[in-house]
Amino acid sequence: MKNTYLYIFCLSLLSLGSCELETEPLVNQTDTNFYKTTEDAYAALVGCYDGLQVATGASGPGIPVVSEIMSDDCFGGTGASDGYNYALIDEFDKSRSPSDVDLFNNNWIAYYRAIYRCNLFLLKMDQIDWKGDTALRNAYESETKFIRAYVYFEMVRLWGNIPLLTAPSTDNIPQAAPEEVYKVIAEDLVFASDNLPTAAYNSVPGGRITKWAAKSLLGRVYLYYTGYYGKTDLAGVVTKAQALAHLEDVIASSGHGLVDNFANLWPAASVDQYAGESNKEFVFSIKYTYTSDYNGNTDGNHWMVMFGMREFSSYPYGRGWGVTVNSKLWDAYNANDTRRVATVIGIEEEDIAFDKINSQREYTGYYNKKYSPMVDKDGKDLPLVLGSQFWDISQFQDYVVLRYSDVLLMAAELGSGNAQAYFDDVRRRAYKTNFASIPVNQDNIMKERRLEFALEGVRYWDLLRQGIGTASSTIAETTTLLSGGVAGTKTITAAKIQETKGLQQIPNTQITLSGNVLKQNAGW
Repeated sequence: MKNTYLYIFCLSLLSLGSCELETEPLVNQTDTNFYKTTEDAYAALVGCYDGLQVATGASGPGIPVVSEIMSDDCFGGTGASDGYNYALIDEFDKSRSPSDVDLFNNNWIAYYRAIYRCNLFLLKMDQIDWKGDTALRNAYESETKFIRAYVYFEMVRLWGNIPLLTAPSTDNIPQAAPEEVYKVIAEDLVFASDNLPTAAYNSVPGGRITKWAAKSLLGRVYLYYTGYYGKTDLAGVVTKAQALAHLEDVIASSGHGLVDNFANLWPAASVDQYAGESNKEFVFSIKYTYTSDYNGNTDGNHWMVMFGMREFSSYPYGRGWGVTVNSKLWDAYNANDTRRVATVIGIEEEDIAFDKINSQREYTGYYNKKYSPMVDKDGKDLPLVLGSQFWDISQFQDYVVLRYSDVLLMAAELGSGNAQAYFDDVRRRAYKTNFASIPVNQDNIMKERRLEFALEGVRYWDLLRQGIGTASSTIAETTTLLSGGVAGTKTITAAKIQETKGLQQIPNTQITLSGNVLKQNAGW
C-alpha cells in the first residue's frame, strides 16, 4: 500500500473547525455513487491507510521525534541559527519561542482528515455489496477501526483533551473527557482483535494490519491509560487479565519472534545485514517510500531527517537537522550490551570526523542510529540514489510502532506466569555470551524498556505512565552543552513538565476557528 493513494471526495480533506473545505470533487466519485462494490471498499480502505501515512509521516513535527525530544534521551538540538521551536517542546516552556502557538496545527488537521476517512468508510459499509463475504467486511472494518484507534491514541497522549468524532461531521464540538476517547480506542481494538483472521503474521500482505498488531496495541494502550490516569482497567472495556490474555495469544499464535541480532533491525546499524521491513519481529509498522515531492505526493518519512547528524554525512550515516542524543543514554548501557552501538551513533567512539559543531545547537557527540538517514559509499543520499529529487522529505524507512520484544516485556509487566522467561529472552539477545539473568520486577522491566526501545518514540510515554512526578524528575536536568561551538547551560525544569501534565499545546488556530469552544491545555 506504499504507492496507492485515494482522493475520493472533498470531504475527506476536512479538518475539524476549519473553514478551508474543498467543494469540488477531485474525481467523478462522490459518497452517493461510490461505496457500492468490494473494489470501492478496497479503495476506501487504502484511503484510510493513506490518511494514517500522511498524518504520521508528513504533517507537522513528527511525533516519533517529538516523543524523543520530550523524553530524557534527546535534546531539541537542531541548528545553531534555527528557531527555538524544538527547545520549546524539549523544555515544556512557551517562553522559549513565544510566537510558536501553532506548532502542531498541521498534525491536528492531518489527524482529523484521517479520522474523517475512517468514520466515513465505517458509515458507508452497509451500502456496499459484500457478496456474502462477511469475513472480508469484518477484516476491512477491523483495519479501519485499528487506524482510527491508533490515530486517536497518538492524539490523546499528545494533547489529553481532544474532540471525539465517531461519525463524519462538521460540528464544532468541545473536547471529550479522555476516558471517552479511550473507550472508543479500546472498543475499536477489541473489535479488530476479535475479527481479523487468525493466521500467522507472514500470511498477510506486508503493511496490512493483523490481529496480532491489534492485540499488541491493546496491551500498550492498557498500560498507558491505567498508568497515566491511575485506573485499574481500560475505560471499562478491557481488564488487566484480558490485556494479558491478548498478549499471550500473540506470543503463542502469531508466528512473531525475536530477530537473532539486534543491530539487524535497523538499516544504519546493519547496512547489508538488515533484516528487512517485514522481518518476524516487526508486529506493526507504518509504511513510507521515497517518492515524496512538493506537488502533493507525501508518502515519505518527512521526520527522519531531524535525527540526522547536522549537515554532515559519514557512510553509512546521512545528513540531517541535528536532534541530539543525551549522553546519559549512552552511559546507561552496560559496555557488554550490544544494543548501545546499534542504537546510538557515537562521534568519538566511531572516529567520525564530524566538522559541523559550530553549526549544531546542543551538541552532545551522539545521534540516533536507529532512524538515521543514510548515504551510499560515495556519500550520496539514498533517496537520491533511488531516484528521488528531494533527500530530506523522501526518507523511506518505515516507522516500527510495535516489536515482538515489546509484546514480551508488556506480558511480563502484566504478570504472565512466564514473565521471567520473557524478560530473559529480551536480555539474552542483548548480551549474547555475556548474559546473566536478573530478577523480573517492575523496576527492572522499566529499565530494560528504556534500553530496548531507546530512540523509537517509546521512552517518554513509558515515563509518563509511571506518574507525572516520576516523569518530571527523570527528565529534568541542568547540564552544559555546546551551541554554535560555545558552551552554555541547558535547563529543563520539573515544574514546567508538572504544570503541563506532560501534554503539549493545542494549536491556537484550532482554538480560534472553534470560537474558543476548544480550551488550551494548562501551562500553554
